[in-house]
Amino acid sequence: MSEVAAVILAAGKGTRMKSDLVKVLHPVGGMPLVAWPVMSARQAGAARMVLVVGHQAEKVQEYFAREESLSFAAQLEQLGTGHAVACAHEALAGFDGTVLILCGDVPLIRGETLSAMLAEHRQRNATLTVLTTHLENPHGYGRVVKREGGRVLRIVEEKDATLDERQIREINSGIYCVEAGFLFDAVASLSNDNAQGEYYLTDIVTQAAERGLLAIAFSIDDPNEVMGVNDRVQLAAAGTVIRRRINEGLMLAGTTIVDPASTYIDGTVQIGTDTIIHPNVQISGNTVIGMGCVIEPSVVIRDCRIADRVTIKAGSVMTGSTVGEETAVGPMAHLRPETALGAHVKIGNFVETKKIDMGEGSKSSHLTYLGDATIGRDVNIGCGTITCNYDGVKKHRTVIEDGVFVGSDVQLVAPVTVGRNSLIAAGTTVTHDIPPDSLAIARSPQVNKVGWKLKKRE
Repeated sequence: MSEVAAVILAAGKGTRMKSDLVKVLHPVGGMPLVAWPVMSARQAGAARMVLVVGHQAEKVQEYFAREESLSFAAQLEQLGTGHAVACAHEALAGFDGTVLILCGDVPLIRGETLSAMLAEHRQRNATLTVLTTHLENPHGYGRVVKREGGRVLRIVEEKDATLDERQIREINSGIYCVEAGFLFDAVASLSNDNAQGEYYLTDIVTQAAERGLLAIAFSIDDPNEVMGVNDRVQLAAAGTVIRRRINEGLMLAGTTIVDPASTYIDGTVQIGTDTIIHPNVQISGNTVIGMGCVIEPSVVIRDCRIADRVTIKAGSVMTGSTVGEETAVGPMAHLRPETALGAHVKIGNFVETKKIDMGEGSKSSHLTYLGDATIGRDVNIGCGTITCNYDGVKKHRTVIEDGVFVGSDVQLVAPVTVGRNSLIAAGTTVTHDIPPDSLAIARSPQVNKVGWKLKKRE
């Protein structure tokens, strides 16, 4: 079995996106457009990949910086798809296997589809196989012209097609597998004598037919797989398909999604079995959620690690945080980056956290801000507590040791340390360290002026 390499064409700007960002980096399903065909090529067995880049090449290269099996080829002038493939020749110098050619703006192609196409290509000993589909309205697509027996003679673009050729409903997807020896010889001899003045990759099909080499079509039933994205309307349409695939995959693997149509989960997210996701939830980034969790409605989670049997209550927002097992968060809580909650912790309604470590069994049930703090085990944080971490110039840290009880409406002015098993009375402003096993109280004396209201009225 010959080795497989992939060439992904991603050099175009994408003017119809009307964006300062190159088209192939627009996100869909949690990844840039171009990342999806790269992933599918890898699933189909491509050991080497070449990304042909042009507009904003440095941004595309930056995204794939950690991909060791992926190299780059520069297309400095966009002179057509044939020219783009020719630009990849040097990066595949000496390669003598089968080359998959994919488009960076066609995100819905499946790895299993590419594997099936490769299998057909090998079984029939073809030199070139083009992935096709049939459309009721093929306007705008290149038509696949065959002879009797099904061999492909040529692919003709819409602008160059005759009236009869425009009646053909089988269209070119722009996805091919081609034997490398033929491919790079063919693209080197392409002509730009056509309506667009470009070097069409489709012309290598004609070359194969003229040389008596076998060129075949591999037709698929689902046109969505070869849907290109040229504008933001098509981007949204592709996102709908990807989101449905992600949700279906999770459900088949044991996650309950109450309303898949209103649930947005990135392809980068991992969720354990028996977790329940309620409607209007958004989960994105490199989030990992354990088993048996409950994610209530309208929760937003990004780049978090959530252990087993955690409940995230309605309306909570979490970013860059870790949550221990059997912890409850919310409703309406806000966990900002570098929040780390231990097991059996409770974070209640309208509690905001940032850069804190909170030990097992501790709780902050409502209306509290905890920032830049280390909080021990079995600590109770009363309603209205604030860690005053900013002095106007820099941030300072609060340390609350194990077993501390913090009353309501307490302000802890950092840097300050509260010793273990201490109690802070309600309404106290803490400005100095508190020794272990102590009571801290700082209040103005209460004064009752008896009869004052009656005298005021008189």
